[in-house]
Amino acid sequence: MATLKKYDMSGKEVGVVQVDDAVLQLTAHPQSVKDYLVAIRKNARQWSASTKTRAEINRTGRKPHPQKGQGRSRQGDLAAPQYKGGGIVFGPRPKFDMHVRINKKERRAAIRSLIVQKIKENRVHILQKENIDQPKTKIMAAFFDQLNVANRRILVLGESKDQAKEMGNPHENLVKSIRNLPKKECMLLPQVNGYSLALAQDLVILESALDEFLAILG
Repeated sequence: MATLKKYDMSGKEVGVVQVDDAVLQLTAHPQSVKDYLVAIRKNARQWSASTKTRAEINRTGRKPHPQKGQGRSRQGDLAAPQYKGGGIVFGPRPKFDMHVRINKKERRAAIRSLIVQKIKENRVHILQKENIDQPKTKIMAAFFDQLNVANRRILVLGESKDQAKEMGNPHENLVKSIRNLPKKECMLLPQVNGYSLALAQDLVILESALDEFLAILG
């Protein structure tokens, strides 16, 4: 059974959270995880590149030289692809949708697998979040220093928006306290994606989001 350590804002350990061994068996095939991450990167592109075919080039339609009599290969017009400024063959066109479809079950399995990997490596920490009256970067910087993760890429995960609204949006000051720290990112659990999880070296889960976090693990 895996154990997740719980810390307060000062970085002091205040308890542990037990994770069932059955959760640690929820791993996806490495190729499936890779396909999911590659699909995220491909879908992040704008797909707005557009090239013109020889039919769309604004050039004269005359032949560059006579068809016969000069010993040169026959040519149709100056808009042909082999001429400078001519049309592009098989170039990118915006009318083609190049987005990669991500299967919902595969996405969930990949996210669970990446989280389980972090748990096995003891890279998941629970933050017993206290109320921050105003944004204080110094408080969060000191917290990461106490955990010895100040130089690592950290992903802080909070509960969903609906729960946050009921509690008076407790993440606002926390987000402002983190955003000026390098390699640190704050995200809501429903918004988490495999690419952010793969980049993050450590995860910090708010105690208020612990139930929702365990629900993701199934």
